[in-house]
Amino acid sequence: MIPFLPAYIPPDVDMDAVKADVGDDGVYAPGADVHGLQQVVADARQDGIDLKIVVIDKNPPIDTPLRDIATEVGEAYPGATVLAISPSFAGTYSPTFDRVTLEAGQDVAKTGNPVQSAQNFVDQIQTPDFPWTALTIVLTLGVLAAAVATRILQVRAKRAEQTDTTADAQ
Repeated sequence: MIPFLPAYIPPDVDMDAVKADVGDDGVYAPGADVHGLQQVVADARQDGIDLKIVVIDKNPPIDTPLRDIATEVGEAYPGATVLAISPSFAGTYSPTFDRVTLEAGQDVAKTGNPVQSAQNFVDQIQTPDFPWTALTIVLTLGVLAAAVATRILQVRAKRAEQTDTTADAQ
């Protein structure tokens, strides 16, 4: 069994300050973005999402630290969905949404403007998934119906051929 690797939080990110600030209003961000992000958090709350947003003003070397930051904040606020963003990266954590949904949200949350990124994230995670199961069932039933219809036509054609052969023989 491979143990979990330790989280990598950039040294210039004070996680105690991040968690405390997020506890106040759901947002940790530079001053100019706070009001807009608070509105995104409030709108998400109305939609039943306990959203926390962390904005880091410079990119870490890779995107993994943002996921680690989101995870730490999420563990501090159980039940919360956390979005951590930097100018070019995004990281998420949620006990509510699956990883595929979160990663789709991360993809649209890399726009540069933190408020727009956060709104795009919320919109994406609320977008219903395509009903692949229903499509698969419909397609399977369609193929089955086509196979049955083809077989019925084959049997009818063979009977008609036999009838024609018998009538010609007499």
